[in-house]
Amino acid sequence: MHATAAPIDELSPADCWALLRGTGLGRLATSVDKFVDIFPVNYFVHDDAILLRTAPGSKLVNIALNPSVAFEVDGVDTRWHWSVVIHGKAHYLLNEDDVIQSGVMGLVSWSPSPKYTYVRITPDDVSGRRIDRHAFPRASLWG
Repeated sequence: MHATAAPIDELSPADCWALLRGTGLGRLATSVDKFVDIFPVNYFVHDDAILLRTAPGSKLVNIALNPSVAFEVDGVDTRWHWSVVIHGKAHYLLNEDDVIQSGVMGLVSWSPSPKYTYVRITPDDVSGRRIDRHAFPRASLWG
């Protein structure tokens, strides 16, 4: 990633993907009608797509009703706070060869429940930014 003097830096898609490859916990936002929900999910990157495994539940119902999703990951390093957002379509991986080739079966989950449904998020848009941690003093509204 390139360094700049600006305290807020828009990230290139390549920088976004590099950050996404270095983490493994993100947030999946789904929507049905006027209801929006956000789920923490373990994930990994394969072929510039986000892959996750999950158990039956509301996120799968939401994806079936409306595959348009947002996916967000944020983090911090010695200099930057950063955030990457993907807007795209979520689809079940139904073909066994696709599941095996993707490597999603090896994804370790923080949740102990068995997860045998595999989902790919294919991005329509990838964006991100980072904020220099030292350019802004940390202040609280509470004192």
